[in-house]
Amino acid sequence: MDIVSVVRFFYYGLGRPEVYYVASFPVIVLTGIYLYRRESRRQEQNYLALLIEEVHNLEEGQLDRKVTVRSVGKLGQLAADINRMMERLRISLEEERRAEQTKNELITNVSHDLRTPLTTITGYLGLIDQDRYRDEVELRYYNNMAYEESLRLKQLLEDLFEYTRLRNREMTLNKSRINLVEMLHQITAQFQWQLGECGMESRLFFEQNQMIVMADGDKLRRVYENLISNAIRYGNEGRFLDIRGRVEGQEAVIDVINYGEPIPDSDIPRLFERFYRVEKSRDKNTGGSGIGLAIAKHIVDLHQGSIRVTSDEERTVFTVRISQNAPSMNH
Repeated sequence: MDIVSVVRFFYYGLGRPEVYYVASFPVIVLTGIYLYRRESRRQEQNYLALLIEEVHNLEEGQLDRKVTVRSVGKLGQLAADINRMMERLRISLEEERRAEQTKNELITNVSHDLRTPLTTITGYLGLIDQDRYRDEVELRYYNNMAYEESLRLKQLLEDLFEYTRLRNREMTLNKSRINLVEMLHQITAQFQWQLGECGMESRLFFEQNQMIVMADGDKLRRVYENLISNAIRYGNEGRFLDIRGRVEGQEAVIDVINYGEPIPDSDIPRLFERFYRVEKSRDKNTGGSGIGLAIAKHIVDLHQGSIRVTSDEERTVFTVRISQNAPSMNH
């Protein structure tokens, strides 16, 4: 019997409209509740069957899909929870894939970087061991080449070790008052021989005699050494290496500028990634470890500063900003 039949029964059976209204009200309410619950159960059963099917699809590996969320009691909340869980799972799997890719890139790049100087060292030492040199001058040349490549190999290993320490947050900053003007004059003096070998000349321009920052001097020195070394390596087609310093607001700003070949726009966003190098450097076998700029960025980040690069046909500029009032921050 449906609700219409029930109403008709009370109306015609009792014969009095006022009695009909009073008597039929609770029946209508109860019947409505019954029908609502029956419809709700039907919707829940259909929705549950849909969820089971969609969860089976997820189980088969279709992790990019989501289950349907409907406002059907607690099943809707369950569906939303499933979607959040699957999103976390997708993120976790993506991070795992990136970590695996990073490990493979690490092995590939380190193998390449270490093999090149090792091949050169063993080659020259082999010539010496077999007495395949014309005179004392050629012998000394072979010996010097093997020695220089051994130094390069040592630097590659040190870069890798330092980068690993930075990534594992094992580095502690020991801050003190540092005059960047004095530091950069000292660092540039150390590169005079390399600059001369490349036919380059350094020029320093500072707006004042002192630019004081609270920083870890040894680690900050490594930043500017890496930038200057990078400028010499890739900017030796230009004559000058310029270093400009100024104060902007509460920041000490240092520009390291070279006038060599420009960096392609496609390479700029990735320059500070570990082991990333402009491909031409690898072709010429003159590239560094590919870690130097990544190390520089990590050290600047530890000092809560910033480092960026701009490059065009005229010049390439690496800009480092260090706050003069940065709070102490250890990692």
